[in-house]
Order: sequence, then structure tokens, then C-alpha cells
Amino acid sequence: MSLVDKINAGMKQAMKDKAKQQLTALRAVKAAILLAQTESSDRTLSEAEEVKLLQKLVKQRKESFEIYNKQGRADLAEVEKIEMDCISEFLPEAMSAEEVEANVKQVIEELGASSMKDMGRVMGVASKKLAGQADGSQISAIVKQLLS
Repeated sequence: MSLVDKINAGMKQAMKDKAKQQLTALRAVKAAILLAQTESSDRTLSEAEEVKLLQKLVKQRKESFEIYNKQGRADLAEVEKIEMDCISEFLPEAMSAEEVEANVKQVIEELGASSMKDMGRVMGVASKKLAGQADGSQISAIVKQLLS
């Protein structure tokens, strides 16, 4: 089942359940997918592109959630949290911190990195290797910890 089919099924269920926030989140995902498809020349998105798009939408909501919490707007923060959780359901399972650290150690060994000067090279390879499975900030923190 493709991501678009899963989104459509989720939208139908949200309509039946009268879950307005979930429906809004799923409509935003569907709109983002359609927009990305019209921008690309082949009209289809790869699974990696779909995951990247979903991660972007989750990140936007997470940032909004944090801003609303800082400003004391719990009502708006709750809406963002619901949408973030709803979109996250369609993302593949994320790696644990231990798995990410093991993969980063492997990349460091392969590249022979030994200091913070090598962080850019390590981040480039690690980010490509762990795309869709780990957050960039998490990878960056682990790389900094291991290289310092």
C-alpha cells in the first residue's frame, strides 16, 4: 500500500471518527505530497522522498509546538502536538540512540576520522546512511560526542 493510499485511508477514518485535528494533519500531508509530485518531473515520489517530506512536516509542527509552549499558548500547542503525532504514525520506525551510535562509530572507522576537523565528512556520510531512520540533530550530537 502506497503512502497516498495510507493517507487516504487515514482521512476516511478520521472523517468517520469526526477527528478534526487528525483530518487537518492528513490533508496537509496529502497537499504536500501532491505539491511535491507536481514539482518533480516524473510525477512520483520515491519512498525516501516521501519519508523526507513527512519528517519535514513533523519538524515544522515540533518547532511550532515548542514556540507555542514558550509563549504560554497551550491551546495552540496541543493542536500542533496532535498533528505531529498523527503524521508521525506514517513514518518508519526510528532507530534507537544505541543503533545510531553504532552506525556513526562504523562511519568514523571507515573514514578514519579522529578529530572535530573531520566532522563535516562524517556527517555527510552518516546522514546519507541513516536518512529517514535518525534525526540530523541526533546524528550531529553523537558525532560531536565521539569525535571530541
